[in-house]
Amino acid sequence: MGGNEYLPLFETRAARGRLLFKLYVLTIFVAICMILVYRVSFLPVEGAVEIWSWTGMFFAELWFIFYWFITQLVRWNPIYRYTFKDRLSQRYEKDLPGVDIFVCTADPEIEPPTMVINTVLSTMAYDYPPEKLSVYLSDDGGSDLTFYAMLEASRFSKHWLPFCSRFKIEPRSPEAYFRTALEPLDDPVNAKEWLFVKKLYTDMNYRIEATTKLGKVPEEIRKEHEGFREWNFISGRRDHRAILEILIDGRDPQAMDNEGQRLPTLVYLAREKRPQYPHNFKAGAMNALIRVSSRISNSPIILNVDCDMYSNNSYSVRDALCFFMDEEKGHEIGYIQYPQAFENITKNDIYCNSLNIEMKVDFPGLDANGGPLYIGTGCFHRREALCGRRYSNENKVDWKEVADRKVKESAGVLEEMGLKYGCPVEDVITGLSVQCKGWRSIYFIPERKGFMGLAPTTLLQTLVQHKRWSEGDFQILITRHSPFLLGHKRIPLRLQISYCIYLLWATSWFSVLYYLVVPPLCLLRGISLFPKLSSPWIQPFAYAIFANHAYGVVEFVWCGGTIQGWWNGQRIWVFKRTTSHLFGFFDAIRKLLGLSTDTFVITAKVAQEDVSERYEKEKMEFGVSSPMFNILATLALLNMFSFVGGIKMVIMDVESKALDLLALQIILCGLLVLINLPIYQGLFFRKDSGRMPSSVTYKSIIVSLLACSIALY
Repeated sequence: MGGNEYLPLFETRAARGRLLFKLYVLTIFVAICMILVYRVSFLPVEGAVEIWSWTGMFFAELWFIFYWFITQLVRWNPIYRYTFKDRLSQRYEKDLPGVDIFVCTADPEIEPPTMVINTVLSTMAYDYPPEKLSVYLSDDGGSDLTFYAMLEASRFSKHWLPFCSRFKIEPRSPEAYFRTALEPLDDPVNAKEWLFVKKLYTDMNYRIEATTKLGKVPEEIRKEHEGFREWNFISGRRDHRAILEILIDGRDPQAMDNEGQRLPTLVYLAREKRPQYPHNFKAGAMNALIRVSSRISNSPIILNVDCDMYSNNSYSVRDALCFFMDEEKGHEIGYIQYPQAFENITKNDIYCNSLNIEMKVDFPGLDANGGPLYIGTGCFHRREALCGRRYSNENKVDWKEVADRKVKESAGVLEEMGLKYGCPVEDVITGLSVQCKGWRSIYFIPERKGFMGLAPTTLLQTLVQHKRWSEGDFQILITRHSPFLLGHKRIPLRLQISYCIYLLWATSWFSVLYYLVVPPLCLLRGISLFPKLSSPWIQPFAYAIFANHAYGVVEFVWCGGTIQGWWNGQRIWVFKRTTSHLFGFFDAIRKLLGLSTDTFVITAKVAQEDVSERYEKEKMEFGVSSPMFNILATLALLNMFSFVGGIKMVIMDVESKALDLLALQIILCGLLVLINLPIYQGLFFRKDSGRMPSSVTYKSIIVSLLACSIALY
């Protein structure tokens, strides 16, 4: 080994080529200062409408500037982590710790059992000693259909796991692999086995889907496993006792695959319903799994994934252990967060669900400022940290003895074990709590994506998801869980501020909505809110707009997107801030005042065939009535009417004074018209079932015309 035992298992590198970014920030800062000087210097002195409109613009721009500064603080000096799995194997291959894997599902109709078992099988097939892996599925739906699918998966795993090991395949989700892999025609023996395993999977998939479509498990199948007896005592999905079934006991040396190799432990859990926290199904499920696993495998490392987030990289466990088992810094680490990635993103990311900027730019910056947020999936935890234990310099462990060590569970620890309740984004609170107990968190981007999931495929799903996120994040900010209260003197100030890049999402609605409503209405009245086209003061506005968007395009393309995808992102940015963040803000306030309770909305993982076709063609999906669509349609029509009115003023003004005075407002309305083109298509031109409902069309026309009439008269 030479001196290899003294080399670290991971290293941290600062991002390179930051000169352009820092130059961009400096020049934008200068432009911002000039814009603020302009706003203060040219405040109107006559006309109540003019004064209040101008003042509102000043405060809206102050908010944009404030949030921009927080964003640059996060992105100022990102860091990236790199692992050395060869060193890990050389030192610890015979002493690798056990790993418990938690998968959570809640509804077999929204989260199909075939999708769930693909995630389970992908995690069972990690390149890791199988006897040290334990996979737990929490089924909050308490569905015998999901249990049947798990039973089928346990049988198929005896063929699938040796197949994965022999052929070194990636990914190890059967559905994802066979969807893209080609039969190995160059080797008849391998081709025969390949076709055999594929047929086994196809037949299993058919049986599960047929049973799911039927809606019940046939009696002849129920007789095959005594576990189905548990469902004789269930009166309904919302009323069942706890069900625990060990489908494969990896502790038993006799639990082997078809080639005589050990198998991982596989456990099914349907926890007893606990109505006091109906909105935190994942928190309850995770905490139940922690308790159950502590009595079965009690592994020191825990991985949790959503049921639609299959493992895409068979070396993810070894990568994570390079951090936990590093001799110098490993004992400080509480959790390791992997990026979220999605396999169903369209070419131009129509709903901006790829999260590329967040995962590739923001999170490395958070890592540099003290550690990433815990985002609820694709995260490896130290069991001690997740169970509420505080960090101590005495936490260094001898990994060669850790298998014999049990995590102590005092009554106090059990009370605060696992994920926190009381918030739609319980994962963020949980991660913050771990950090405040002294543990470090790490963000790791592997060369091959670690996990692949499913993004929302309709506009409303996207907006509702972001409404839940923004509401939960804001709820954290205004309660005792705020990083400024909970994290005071416990985590770095720069990390407390960095959290605000997400915790302040919900508060952005006012400034954006103001910019989308007041300038268009003032345009109709001929009130200018920006410098004249001939004024030198237009330069800082022009530079700030151009430089910010130019840098945004470059950044987006660098992160793997397209120019059209960037434009789609600008559209969704507007849509989210005028709907998701608006509703999220007021719902958080209502809950703070005790006027409403939380409800957890599960994002559907399957879509109707016609909806899927429109999604693949990148046609925006509306289809149903929603208050969110009422707002979007009204704003779109308001800006269209104002744009037409502004153009009319310019045409009728023979002296071109209107163009000089109102150019920036006309350009703003014109850009918003371009952003809202899919809205106009949905309102007036589309005939398919994904168009805007007629009720939305009528309401938005009436409200927008009324607003324009009030502005004119």
